[in-house]
Formats: sequence, C-alpha cells, structure tokens
Amino acid sequence: MRDELAARAALQRQSMQEFLRSELERIASRPSLDTWLQGVRERKAAAETRVRPANILSARDMDRR
Repeated sequence: MRDELAARAALQRQSMQEFLRSELERIASRPSLDTWLQGVRERKAAAETRVRPANILSARDMDRR
C-alpha cells in the first residue's frame, strides 16, 4: 500500500505527506454514505413522489437497446 501511495504522490509531484493531506481533505469534504443517503431519503419524502420499480426497470432496459 505504501508503494502505491508513494507512486500516486510522485505522479502529482507531491511529497507523501502533501499527497495524504490532500486526499484526507478530499475525503473529509464529502458527506459520508449514511449522511448522503439520509439526504436522499429526506428529499424523496419532501417530494412526495414515488417511481414504480417497473418504470425504473423499463427505463433501464430502454437504455440498453
């Protein structure tokens, strides 16, 4: 793992410390999966709409043609 991180840092012409700090900042700037899902659920409840599973599958199948 260390070698992979070092290679990624080198590609960006950064020290390992700089690279790891920027990666941690990137990760911390995004909501966690649980927080994101909660927001989706809240927006869905606020919209008071529901898409039937059959409609979702139909749209998916149309995209595959």
